[in-house]
Amino acid sequence: MDARARPWGDAARTAAGYGPGVAVTVQPGQDEVRRLVPPLALVVAVVAAVADPGSTATTVLAAVPVIAFAAWAWLPRVPIVGLTVVVVASVVVAVRPGQLEPLLFELSVLAFVVGAWVPSLRLSLALGLLALAGPVIVWLTEPADADLGGVWLLGIAFPWVVARAVRRQMELAQQLDATRQELAEQALVAQRREIARDVHDLVGHGLAAMMLHVTGARHVLRRDPDAAEEALRAAEEQGRQSMRELRQTLTFLRDAEGVAAPVPTTRDISALVDNARAGGLAVELRVRGDLSDVDPGVGVAVYRIAQEALANAARHAPDARTVLGVSREGGLVLLDASTTGRLAASRGGSGYGLVGMRERAAALGGDLEAGPMPGGWRVTCRLPVEAPA
Repeated sequence: MDARARPWGDAARTAAGYGPGVAVTVQPGQDEVRRLVPPLALVVAVVAAVADPGSTATTVLAAVPVIAFAAWAWLPRVPIVGLTVVVVASVVVAVRPGQLEPLLFELSVLAFVVGAWVPSLRLSLALGLLALAGPVIVWLTEPADADLGGVWLLGIAFPWVVARAVRRQMELAQQLDATRQELAEQALVAQRREIARDVHDLVGHGLAAMMLHVTGARHVLRRDPDAAEEALRAAEEQGRQSMRELRQTLTFLRDAEGVAAPVPTTRDISALVDNARAGGLAVELRVRGDLSDVDPGVGVAVYRIAQEALANAARHAPDARTVLGVSREGGLVLLDASTTGRLAASRGGSGYGLVGMRERAAALGGDLEAGPMPGGWRVTCRLPVEAPA
């Protein structure tokens, strides 16, 4: 890739042609500006030759800065330090006899170049001072023109200052764009994780409950057809409910006007337990404290964590006993799901359920622990009553 087309503000992307230790980069769109420098230098040389003509030798020297700028603009390996030395030397030699004084404008062009295209402030300042040294040398050898010193110093220093200010603004704009892009990517990742958790909760738990009912129906199909029919009816109802929730969620994700996302609360945990019992899971629910003023976001998290805990109990310990406790203690909502009894052999789950529970708790400023306990498995969670802003 041509070094001149690389982003100007990224110091890591250096132009190889600017010599060791000199990192020169270009903002997108700066290539076009760079191509305009040689024509500007040509105009300055022509004006100098016409307004204050000199000898043939000095007129030939006036073409040297133009050639140097053209080489720098079109050849990627021309070092900007060498450009500075050539331009300053040729201008000083051409102007020193007291002719071609407008040629000093080439040093103004040079000051703009080193201010805009050299990322290092120290190197840019050093090259800018070298450009300022050009008229100083002329004044020392031509004292009669010393009264023009302040004008030329200002004419060289001002373009350098403007170029550095513009460069800094462009770097800040580039950093802002990069930060915005990074934040957008982080928001997208967070949104995808949230959708993954919701799909896992809606589809995964619904299917797990249906499978629990179907398994119960298969076990009693021959000896108790009525019980099998009831289990199949419960599986059908669970499937319909999961489909309704899934449609609501998909419609909400599509931003359909007037459609609210399904939002379960702590009041729905009792129905969740009843459904698990209907599927054959031995569950005891213990509720303590007033949960009516729990933040809706916290209520959703408590419900989903309880749902995942019961689904895991049904999957890994269908014959065990589970005690689900939900309580309010001060500014905290506590959830405790303890499963005791014989655990079934591991079926190699994905582990997304535990990950999702921990992410929900952490997002609300709470904590969750899940792991084996003597005789079974336990999930404990603490969440603030008020969700953080």
